[in-house]
Amino acid sequence: MAIRNYDHKKDHKDVQRIWLECGWLESGKESVFDEFVRDQFALVADLNGTAECFAVSTGGSMRYLKEDLQAAFITGVTTSRIARKQGLAGRLTAELIGQKADDGAAVASLGMFEQGFYNQLGFGTCSYEHWVSFDPSKLKIDRKARVPSRLDLEDGDTIHASRMNRLMRHGHCNLEGSCITSAELKWGSNSFGLGYFDAPGNALSHHFCAEASNVEYGPYRIGWMAYRNYSEFIELMALIRNLGDQVKLVTMREPRGIHFQDLLEQPFHNRIITEKSKFEQRMKATAYYQLRICDLQQCISRTHLTGNAVDFNLILSDPIEKYLKNRGGWSGISGEYIVHLGPESALQSGSDPSLPVVKCSVNAFTRLWMGIVPASGLAVTDDFEAPFDLLVRLDEQLRLPAPSPDWDF
Repeated sequence: MAIRNYDHKKDHKDVQRIWLECGWLESGKESVFDEFVRDQFALVADLNGTAECFAVSTGGSMRYLKEDLQAAFITGVTTSRIARKQGLAGRLTAELIGQKADDGAAVASLGMFEQGFYNQLGFGTCSYEHWVSFDPSKLKIDRKARVPSRLDLEDGDTIHASRMNRLMRHGHCNLEGSCITSAELKWGSNSFGLGYFDAPGNALSHHFCAEASNVEYGPYRIGWMAYRNYSEFIELMALIRNLGDQVKLVTMREPRGIHFQDLLEQPFHNRIITEKSKFEQRMKATAYYQLRICDLQQCISRTHLTGNAVDFNLILSDPIEKYLKNRGGWSGISGEYIVHLGPESALQSGSDPSLPVVKCSVNAFTRLWMGIVPASGLAVTDDFEAPFDLLVRLDEQLRLPAPSPDWDF
């Protein structure tokens, strides 16, 4: 197997075939694939001289409380039918992460096809995402929406800029490259967008983009919303309510910081009477993102917490190292460290015999640091060991808002 940079002229037909075989690409939308990879960085693994495994990524940022960290996003990993179970995907993704870490990425994130595979590369599972399906006519919104502007499939640059300038919360991610947004608009069926141009210079201020399995009655699925403040959010929800004259069901991600059930009339009643129907109203929770720390020093130094400081020794293991043994440059972050978590957090190599010890994988430590699962919970379900008193102190210190990327990738 040979790993090399993706050469679009040479490889795009082979990689399109991989995506067709995996069901990620519909016949007739090959040009959308070309647009998707246009500004991203990708690697391929050759088998018998032909690209049979493909991993693609882009840069960007992730919000940690009030800090923005350089991030790498793995936006696709696919293997052809003839190359399964050859270890190509793991090795290719590990090399991709290594290159992004060499370029300064503090964290890496991806969407998983199943829990377990990317754990081998140091990824830990993120928080649950809540997807709510509701009758838009049942929204309790005490506001009238203004007439919006239509957004179409060719407005990718405009829409992407609006997404990048949206209200950011803990865990939110921004992905570089408008090609990603442009392709997302074109993957689905009957895609459309509605929004308002209230930003300086008549730029797009707030909007949503959706696709419809049935244009007449729905369901409609809102892929994303972007708004700069909660007044704009309420106007978008009023706009969605206006669709309720005809559309019977809308599905969207519950925004972080919003308890969506507060916006619905008789949520239990409507859930019961629509059960098992095409227009079933419900909420679904699933965790399908994963995250890992790549630069521990950068992540800890940018961590500013309230409450009493916590000091401990950290013995950290990193499973990605077995994939990168002979690689020059970044090859994982295992080691022994002294960690100080507080208003001004700090990290140094070594150990202090006077301090308690946390022994864990980078998978588990990432989840702790991000506020995904408390230390006491990780000690039960993950690779995380610490004295009980230290678990209690970590639980008290790392009380963070539930993180969410707010961007599918």
